[in-house]
This record gives sequence, structure tokens and C-alpha cells, in this order.
Amino acid sequence: MIELLTADTPNGKKISIMLEEIKFDYRITKVNILKDEQFKPEFKKLSPFSKIPVIIDHDDKISLFESGAILIYLGEKSGKFYNKDQRTIINQWLMGQMSYIGPMLGQHHQFHHYNPGKSDFGEKRYFKISERIYQELDERLSASKFLVGKNYTIADIATFPWIARHEWHDIGLKKFNNLTRWYKEISKREAVQRGYDLLRNGDQIPKV
Repeated sequence: MIELLTADTPNGKKISIMLEEIKFDYRITKVNILKDEQFKPEFKKLSPFSKIPVIIDHDDKISLFESGAILIYLGEKSGKFYNKDQRTIINQWLMGQMSYIGPMLGQHHQFHHYNPGKSDFGEKRYFKISERIYQELDERLSASKFLVGKNYTIADIATFPWIARHEWHDIGLKKFNNLTRWYKEISKREAVQRGYDLLRNGDQIPKV
């Protein structure tokens, strides 16, 4: 049994989607980050930087923090979406999501969605970077069905929930044909639909 400790965020959805895809038994323990529950001592023992998500594998008696590390662990444990002969390339795109796509879109959320009007510099800077991310992903997907090639991998699972926030970005996903094609294809996967509704409150994947 996997216990997923998380809030309903793109990083949390990565893991619930993966767990649905690999058909592992799991339960969710909600961490209310709006009430600073991530800073409680018992949570910091599991996640030293007070970040969600965290998993506890109760069968193997191990806990893990950082969504990328969790995806790798689950990919190795299940033997799915993390092919041995592609791992170098998968890791490359996964790390790109972890270090660039997620953090930059996250900053765009902070300035453009949560705190509009507080920093003209911040809004313009992260809008421009986010638009460039869309362009870069679209370019990659013009030559590749999925981020790593013909196979759907943990790199796609990591990236998808961030692009699913496209309505917050005000960039216009429809303008990017290849990224839209990738987004629609992944959106059709039943496991993705179940995992996206992380807290089972009827949350649906935004349409293009």
C-alpha cells in the first residue's frame, strides 16, 4: 500500500496519475498547505524542505519526497513508463520539468493568477518565460509523439498537470498545435482522468 501525502497541486497530481496508471493500491492523506500543515514536525521528518508530495511505501518501509524521485521510484518498482533503454533521455526531460517547466509556470501562477497587479516586472517576466516554455514544448512535440519519443513515460506524466493549468496562463494553448495534440491525447487516458481528480471532488481535466 502506498500512502500519498499531498495537496491538490500539479505536483501532487503527477503522483496520483502515476499510481492510477500503474494500478497500485494507494490512499491519500491530505496536507492542507493553506494552513501550513507542511511545516508540522511530523511532516518535516518525511520532507525536510516541507514540500509536497511525499509517499510512504508501507510494504517496503520507505518514504520519499520530491515528485521526480517518487516517479522514478514508482517507475522502477512497477516496471512501467520508465523503460531501461530510455532512462537517460527520460531523466533529461523529467529534470527539465522539475527544474524549469514547473518552477517557471509556478512563478507565473504566483504573479499572474494569485497576485495580479502587485509586480508589473514579475508578471511580464514570467508570462514571457511561460510562453517560451509552450513554444519549446511545441517544437519538441513537432518531432516526437511524446516528450521522449513514441512512448508515454514519466516525463509526460510529470509535465501534463502543469500544462493542464493552461487556463491560468492566458497564453492560448490552441495556438500550439503539437502541444495541443499531446495534451488531448493524454487527457483521454482513463488513468489520467482518475488521477487528475486527486481528492475525488469531481475535478475534471480542463479542455482546450
